[in-house]
Amino acid sequence: MSTLDVARAELALLVFYLNKAEARDKICRAIQYGSKFLSNGELGTAQNVDKSTSLARKVFRLFKFVNDLHGLISPVPQGTPLPLVLLGKSKNALLSTFLFLDQIVWLGRTGIYKNKDRAELIGRISLYCWMGSSVCTTLVEIGELGRLSASMRKLEKELKETNKYKNEQYRSKEQKSNERSLALIKAGMDIVVAVGLLQLAPKKVTPRVTGAFGFVSSLISCYQLLPPPTKTKAP
Repeated sequence: MSTLDVARAELALLVFYLNKAEARDKICRAIQYGSKFLSNGELGTAQNVDKSTSLARKVFRLFKFVNDLHGLISPVPQGTPLPLVLLGKSKNALLSTFLFLDQIVWLGRTGIYKNKDRAELIGRISLYCWMGSSVCTTLVEIGELGRLSASMRKLEKELKETNKYKNEQYRSKEQKSNERSLALIKAGMDIVVAVGLLQLAPKKVTPRVTGAFGFVSSLISCYQLLPPPTKTKAP
């Protein structure tokens, strides 16, 4: 491939990535929490960017609660333990509720919904729902990592006389393990962000700590949305 072809392919990949509403939302989220980190809760340009980006992001999430509502009523893979099923469904229910209530918060901040006190209360309830969904996600990822680890050890015993890294099934499980580990880290960071936004521990989780955790969590989300690398076939 020529340099022009490579550049064209990379630009096409970037266009494909930016065409995703979810990707644009996570990029805005990184800007939002990066601004929160810089402002540290003090008045100024960074705090204005934080607030305006937060409001802009809510437009990307309009009717997004339908996604988790669909996940709530969808069947689960066979063989999934009941506790993980219940945690997964709880996560879907809480996240769907958060996204639905977040639309009312948006209506309040734009002035369409006039009851400011109730909009503030709904906003806090929605954040509690998001924190609950992050806790459920953390527990699900821990459980799934345990299951993956057990199946990988079993596979290692079967492949003890061969190179396990040449086995496609083992590599696939290892990749899933890495993905779930990253999701676990992100969910844990999101819990800290929710604690900061709700001001449950204002002395320890300051606006700067909230911004730092939110920024890193957003970068992880951006990475997770990247399309998988294309496998080039040998001529």
